[in-house]
Amino acid sequence: VQLQASGGGLVQPGGSLGLSCAASGTIFSINAWGWYRQAPGKQRELVARITIGGSTNYADSVKGRFTISRDNAKKTAYLQMNSLKPEDTAVYYCHAVRGGTPYWGQGTLVTVSS
Repeated sequence: VQLQASGGGLVQPGGSLGLSCAASGTIFSINAWGWYRQAPGKQRELVARITIGGSTNYADSVKGRFTISRDNAKKTAYLQMNSLKPEDTAVYYCHAVRGGTPYWGQGTLVTVSS
């Protein structure tokens, strides 16, 4: 499974940004998709996760602001980020699990600044 993340950029506080993660290769039986982020000097943390059945969970810091979704036909996962804060600034990584094996996409930088 290869994952290609896109959609990062610079946005002002309070703004919105959407990330996409497209999968290629052998993608059947992806059990879950996720988005993680890593801010400078901090550990990588889970932002949001969605299972094949559609169950979601979010980091407390993004609940009510971020929404994860996936389109199985397009083999793509999404992260819609609203009401962005400077503390959301980080490199965002998409993640997928297939058969117990984790896969990572390259990171995409999100910068929230005025």
